[in-house]
Amino acid sequence: MITENIMQSEELIIDLGNNPKKLKLIKRKIKLEKKDNLLFDSFEFTKNLEKIYLNLIEMKKKKEMKKDSLIYIAGHNGLVGSAIERKLRTDGYENILTISKSELNLTKFEDVEKFFSSNNIEYVFDAAAKVGGINANNKYSADFIYQNTMIQSNLIHNAWKFGVKKFLFLGSVCIYPKLAPTPVKEESLLCGDLEHTNEAYAIAKIHGIKLLKAYNKQYGLKGISLMPCNLYGPNDNFHPENSHVIPALIRKFHEASDNVIECWGDGTPLREFMYVDDFADACLIAMRSNIENGEHLNVGSGEEVSIRSLAGMISEITNYHGQILWDKSMPNGTPKRSLNYSRILDLGWEPKHKLKNGLKKVYEWFKDNL
Repeated sequence: MITENIMQSEELIIDLGNNPKKLKLIKRKIKLEKKDNLLFDSFEFTKNLEKIYLNLIEMKKKKEMKKDSLIYIAGHNGLVGSAIERKLRTDGYENILTISKSELNLTKFEDVEKFFSSNNIEYVFDAAAKVGGINANNKYSADFIYQNTMIQSNLIHNAWKFGVKKFLFLGSVCIYPKLAPTPVKEESLLCGDLEHTNEAYAIAKIHGIKLLKAYNKQYGLKGISLMPCNLYGPNDNFHPENSHVIPALIRKFHEASDNVIECWGDGTPLREFMYVDDFADACLIAMRSNIENGEHLNVGSGEEVSIRSLAGMISEITNYHGQILWDKSMPNGTPKRSLNYSRILDLGWEPKHKLKNGLKKVYEWFKDNL
């Protein structure tokens, strides 16, 4: 049967999440009957595909973001914010509100309040944050806690106050305990000690997760939080000292003037990396989903490599042929922290970029934007 052939393809099922016309057609063909459960007359799904499909159906029942909805992206010039803007515009959303740091200081409550009162904002993507690598977290820990807690507090409070329909908060894998069992599940939050090298940022992000949950519980503010693995891509911060590992290594290898490069730690920690455009896809799926109670979901790539292997990939891509030395006196950070991201997969999302291909793309972007 045509129906069976169509629905046996996982790729087509996932594709339905962004194609309402296809979904409507398939629903008519399958003749879904709703009693205690949804019954599938024409064929049998595996449990995983059935779960994906049911979530897509539920998503379509919700009132989606309209193409003309006013959407505010906080932090639109950064790595994640710029990727979300690209994705929104690709999907046909044009009523997008952005404002620069120089025009709006998100740590100032009165300024944020005035901004929200002057705009009828319907949806908020909160990608604004003070971020950095191990060195920046250690050196500016007070700034990391203060600025991030102020930014998210001001945004969440005013989103509630001025009737925002849904709020998306972005956290980080570093919210989880240093020695949490891997792949780390959402339930591991607050079940152990944090990694001390990025504790300040982690505490601030945990505050944001709990604040959004509290505003949902007390005031009914609809929202969802996403916790990505390590992200990389265009518009990243390539500062030689304060950036994350991928942009730091790209710049270091690209600018190498001799045959020896020194890297922090011993290279053994394992990390899961994801190209930022894949994460932007997850953000839109989460915003459109029926999860609105402030829950946090992990978003991973399933591709985990050692820092030593990562350095080898980047040296090859940048054509660096010299020696790499490892400074074992410097901190490694968390030994391993891959994520269990089954819940976002159940919403119909999946990563598209393999690490090596993503690294090549971001290196080309880096060279073009020097």
